[in-house]
Amino acid sequence: MVSMEMDLASLKSPVAILRFLQVFLSCTSFSLVASVGEYDHSYGVWSMFTWCLCFAVTIIIILLELTGLCRQIPISWEDFTSAFSMLASLMLFTTSIMYPAVFLKGGCSGHSCACRGAATATSILCFFAYAIEVGLTRTRPGEISGFLSTVPGLLKVFQSYVACLIFSLLPGTYYSSLGGLQWSVAVYSICFIITTLIIILTIGRLLASIPVNFEKLLIGYNILSVAMYITVAVIWPYYSFRDSPTRPTDCGPNCSWDNHLGGTFLTYINLVAYVVDLVYSCRMVFFTVQT
Repeated sequence: MVSMEMDLASLKSPVAILRFLQVFLSCTSFSLVASVGEYDHSYGVWSMFTWCLCFAVTIIIILLELTGLCRQIPISWEDFTSAFSMLASLMLFTTSIMYPAVFLKGGCSGHSCACRGAATATSILCFFAYAIEVGLTRTRPGEISGFLSTVPGLLKVFQSYVACLIFSLLPGTYYSSLGGLQWSVAVYSICFIITTLIIILTIGRLLASIPVNFEKLLIGYNILSVAMYITVAVIWPYYSFRDSPTRPTDCGPNCSWDNHLGGTFLTYINLVAYVVDLVYSCRMVFFTVQT
């Protein structure tokens, strides 16, 4: 039977105060944009989705912690909140760059412009609020906490998000016509699926059901991911730019060359993330065990 026990003390913690700030800032952002209807572009829709998602999920988190229902949900609550704060930070970071780049491009004036500028400002502040929460809830050396509160856990969320950004660029590329680019897409997909599965298993408290040592399995997966991403870091730019190393002069706003360049940039970012993940995982397993 579900029972509620009001936990008013949860409202006094620094993280709770940050969450109220996140609710206010995200609500302000989408309200300002909605009041002038400046979200008709696909980037505008994404921005509205980001602000509304952050607002709704944070409200739910506050209510569940206030009523104590979070302790009755069969998931790792700490891992869930850590993963969401990291995801929200990444989504807001992207939105805070993307929205003004599209809707404030070339300068503007008037009430509509002021609302768009204010929404951008509150979106940036909201990003910092979530980023600070990530810093406050991250596991420090010597502390016992959920996996997604550790650096490797947070990096898993980062890796999945970057892979999603890469997938969003693929429709504007010609990867289906070249074997090298198809291999790259296969690597993106394999790493994304496995990384996301690790996140889901962690939140669902299902890691204990795996009949192998999770930490060492994670290290093996990270080694494989780094090796595969190294091949992609060479193959993707080679096949993308061998015929046109510079941007074509007749390339329009939706130029495939730009998508290939973005894919290259994000590939190197994810490669660095997997390398750092491998280093931290090895440090946590081998050095911590020895001490």
